Amino acid sequence: MKDTPAEMARRFQAMLMARTGEERLKMGCSMHESARRLVLASVLAKNPRATSSELRQALFLRFYRNDFDSQTTTKILQFLEDSCSISKGVI
Repeated sequence: MKDTPAEMARRFQAMLMARTGEERLKMGCSMHESARRLVLASVLAKNPRATSSELRQALFLRFYRNDFDSQTTTKILQFLEDSCSISKGVI
């Protein structure tokens, strides 16, 4: 959906490009971390007793569900479950 007037979009693009690469990278990392925290909060609101494995799987599904076919998704989810038990539950 594009509801932003073209002139405003150009001005916004110019403002972003006026920043250094480092600043833009930091902005992107900050946005990703915010999205990650929102997903975790959403999962925990629905299931306060979610395990580390369940949280990791939920993050994967929320961010990458549409990027893989079902067979690959199943393998990745299994890997996340297995690796969580090895890493002692670190998200």
